[in-house]
Amino acid sequence: MDFDLTEDQRLLKDSVDRLIAQQYGFEQRKKYIREPAGYSVAMWDQIAELGLLGLPFEETLGGFGGGAMETAIVMEAFGRGLVLEPFFATVILGGGLLRRAAPASVLGALAPRVAAGKLKLAFGHVERHSRYDLSDVSTTARRDGSGYVLDGAKSVVIHGDAADRIFVTARIGGERRARDGIGLFLLDPATPGVSRRGYPTQDGQRAAELTLTGVRVTADDVLHDNALPLIEHVVDEAIAALCAEAVGAMQAMHELTLEYLKTRKQFGRPIGSFQALQHRSVDMLVALEQARSMAMFAAVMAEEENPIERRRAIAAAKVQIGRSAHHIGQEAIQLHGGIGVTTEYAVGHYFKRTTMIEQLFGDADTHLAYLARHGGLFGRAA
Repeated sequence: MDFDLTEDQRLLKDSVDRLIAQQYGFEQRKKYIREPAGYSVAMWDQIAELGLLGLPFEETLGGFGGGAMETAIVMEAFGRGLVLEPFFATVILGGGLLRRAAPASVLGALAPRVAAGKLKLAFGHVERHSRYDLSDVSTTARRDGSGYVLDGAKSVVIHGDAADRIFVTARIGGERRARDGIGLFLLDPATPGVSRRGYPTQDGQRAAELTLTGVRVTADDVLHDNALPLIEHVVDEAIAALCAEAVGAMQAMHELTLEYLKTRKQFGRPIGSFQALQHRSVDMLVALEQARSMAMFAAVMAEEENPIERRRAIAAAKVQIGRSAHHIGQEAIQLHGGIGVTTEYAVGHYFKRTTMIEQLFGDADTHLAYLARHGGLFGRAA
């Protein structure tokens, strides 16, 4: 298999790397996080101008026509920059749901607006009790004429406070954890009965709690009446994107740590000259390269239509990403000493972000348990 980037992919990588290097230094990020939205609106416009917001859409829809590998290139760069803008919520989650679940009329109307930076999206699916079970939905959708009435609550809706439209799941039929009967709706947050409370997360991002009380939706707002298989595919693609972002963040932590070992002096010489610390920095590099390999594997498998093979691959990647992020983050903090946990220094912020990535859509233990139940990466499904 050829892992070299194509010419178009190299151009994409160069342009995104340049944007992050020039516009997303750590001090610049501090300014962005203090803006009213919690991110830079001007940077959002620049990301749109580069065409990155149209990444998952066909060129006929104003998009980039990229796939999982192009997404990985962008997300790795964003991981190095600790990007705050709602790219993941809008393009990866929202764009994925638009592409896979929306009818042609809705896709044609909304995708160009997303690509132009005029429409931000979010996905409200997780509920307080659901843990990592995508089928655990208790929000209800009660039939009302040609439409539905929604009641329930969604938690940790990533960038839900900034979204112009929110994808919401609700149970049309079946028991609480039944795989069938989960509907997918597209809501305007200004609809009567919708309330949302935004808040910052521990990694500097934004999220919202969403409450639905007697929310009336029309038949046009119903994108799918049995949406779980589509949601699972989009979430697998999202996990692959998060794996790439984590690699970017881990690489930044490793580079910061090496630089610190070269400049921090103790006993009259750089601490990086001590062999024990050199061994620890090499172990960090090994963990980083293991994570990079599995992130690439996840990107290759994210578009696999066989759900069993795709799910195994994504689970295996998430396990390695979680383990590598935990090891590299802890080593980076320890080798920096006290400065590693201060808000004024970057390495602690990277560790917070990789910790959040480790928890999103299932931690390492959850995915390892899935692989054990299904015979491992190359085993037979139970």
